[in-house]
Amino acid sequence: MSTTNYGTELKLYRAAAKTSFAAQIMLRTKSVWRALRNRFEANSLHDLDDYQLEDIGITRHDVVKALDRSGVLDDPSRLLTRAAREHARNRFKRL
Repeated sequence: MSTTNYGTELKLYRAAAKTSFAAQIMLRTKSVWRALRNRFEANSLHDLDDYQLEDIGITRHDVVKALDRSGVLDDPSRLLTRAAREHARNRFKRL
């Protein structure tokens, strides 16, 4: 999974209202394609063992939960990122 696609989507100005219909269709198509690609990548996380998932910062339960809670056209990588950050915050609280 890559987060480089998200860096270019900062909405710092209101150009969305001025874009043409074709440009809006292209943006929607791009976001659906990205969500499907990230879903395929999240599905491949099932092939990793628990130690590899722990190195990433998530658990197998996080992967299953992200895939179940996100729709077919939703991006499960956002849920996985949130879970990894939550695990990182709580890791040192246990010590």
